[in-house]
Amino acid sequence: MKYSSIPTVQAIVKHCQAHDIGNIVISPGSRNAPLTIAFTENPFFSCYSIVDERCAAFFALGMAQQLHKPVVVICTSGSALLNYYPAVAEAYYSEIPLVVISADRPCYKIGIGDGQTIKQQNVYEQQIGYSANLRQDVSHATEKVLQYRPEWITADTVEEVQRQVQSHNDRELNKALRLAFNSQLPVHINVPLEEPLYNTLSESKIEPQIELISAKKEYKLDLEPQRDIWNKAKRKMILVGVSAPNRVEEQFLKNLANDPSVLVFTETTSNLNHPNFFNSIDSIIAPIEMHENRQEQFEALQPEILVTFGGLIVSKKIKAFLRNYTPKHHWHIGGERANDTFFCLELHFKLPVDRFFDEMYYTNSSVESSYFNKWNQVKKNYLLKRTTYLQQIPFSDFSVFDKILKGIPQGYLVQLANSSTVRYAQLFEMDRTLKVFCNRGTSGIDGSSSTAIGASLISEKPTLLLTGDLSFFYDSNALWNNYMRKDFRIIVVNNSGGGIFRILPGKEDSENFKTFFETRHSLTAEQLCLMHNMEYKSANSAESVQNELNSFYNISSRPTLLEIFTPTIMNDKILTDYFRFIS
Repeated sequence: MKYSSIPTVQAIVKHCQAHDIGNIVISPGSRNAPLTIAFTENPFFSCYSIVDERCAAFFALGMAQQLHKPVVVICTSGSALLNYYPAVAEAYYSEIPLVVISADRPCYKIGIGDGQTIKQQNVYEQQIGYSANLRQDVSHATEKVLQYRPEWITADTVEEVQRQVQSHNDRELNKALRLAFNSQLPVHINVPLEEPLYNTLSESKIEPQIELISAKKEYKLDLEPQRDIWNKAKRKMILVGVSAPNRVEEQFLKNLANDPSVLVFTETTSNLNHPNFFNSIDSIIAPIEMHENRQEQFEALQPEILVTFGGLIVSKKIKAFLRNYTPKHHWHIGGERANDTFFCLELHFKLPVDRFFDEMYYTNSSVESSYFNKWNQVKKNYLLKRTTYLQQIPFSDFSVFDKILKGIPQGYLVQLANSSTVRYAQLFEMDRTLKVFCNRGTSGIDGSSSTAIGASLISEKPTLLLTGDLSFFYDSNALWNNYMRKDFRIIVVNNSGGGIFRILPGKEDSENFKTFFETRHSLTAEQLCLMHNMEYKSANSAESVQNELNSFYNISSRPTLLEIFTPTIMNDKILTDYFRFIS
């Protein structure tokens, strides 16, 4: 086995191996060559080469999303690590432990006009869990250190200064990796490297000081005051954001589902399913907005207690409602951070969700309430009306999403793109065996495809990426890799632009709107599939969509993409008319 001759590189590899961080995504470059050599030569690590840095970071994020443990992404110096920034921000707001290791030039070559140099230290300062700025080795390329920074080793021997360097670097590495594990946040490790970069050794003599990660501490909290409030409240709302599958035990789901004083509002990305839960929030809120006695209806829906857990919420309507009709108590459960999304957060309990609900239902008592029954009847009504509405509308985004979501095989990992895709998905039921994810940390359209491909490598079941045209084309370099599974599937709903913008207030059907908001285009994915050796299928009617879906998930020799072309100008009216129809 070969080792880089650079001591800090050896230390980084040993830290990662000691912490069982085995997946390494590498963006090819020169300055990061020592890291590339060290990781790829070690059989412990699974290494992936992704040329486009933005794609590489989202690819790694997808893997970390599924593993719930750190994944490393490595790049060269200069603008390369700036291209990681969108994924770093997504990881920060979604609490995903992405470990960015950036190779850097020596500090004395920065700011003097040398190539591929920028100020890399703390570059992600506002969206990072921790920035570890490592020190440059002095036992490597000692003659250059003496030439450019002789003051580094004038007081001590090279050996003593190198021990100080290693001690500092070990502390920084320990701190960064501990935070990545315990807080599930991205961290940045910046590594200054002097040439020669490609020299190797047959044996490593570096013994870094590694602090193994201890289990997270248990929070001992007295929840009796909250239990008393809970037991007296007749209107309790549970609102679940982005959440991993199987986060809540079945017995607690049943407790919530059978409590007449509780409404459980979930989203497609909540991965919580029960017939008594409300999984289409906007189908409850939107009709009230159109109601003549809307204030009376909203007051009837207003909870006394709001309990939230999981990540960010998609529905703008529930946000607006809870900001205008605030609960007396808002408690957030779990996670390292609690967002005051509704401007009324009272308490944040950093404990498992199951533990909280175990405390709330400790006595198995429930208060008499008509809260659930009233709104469950509203839910039954809109479900019936939705069925009727689907039977009378023309071919459109709305009808297409209904067909797509009904046709996904059980057990699939489903990755949703942002904007219209995730919002349409909110309006329909999905099979409870599906595992649904979306990059809702920053809610950007960038990186959805790359995330899905990375996630698919971890999933035992096949993966479907469901995306709109703009999101797909924006991240088309995601297909530029050798890691797509044969059972990987992509459905692109192509309405020739950002059709979701047509439902915005103030929209005007003008050339400026078409160009600068809707981004009208005539692109298709066919040539991209040809270039990347993917099977391409297309459909442009209800009949052809169903025909293609009938065989779309069959075993194949290569990944497959289905592009569904929908009308550009009818989708917005059909969507807004849906809410009028069910009201």
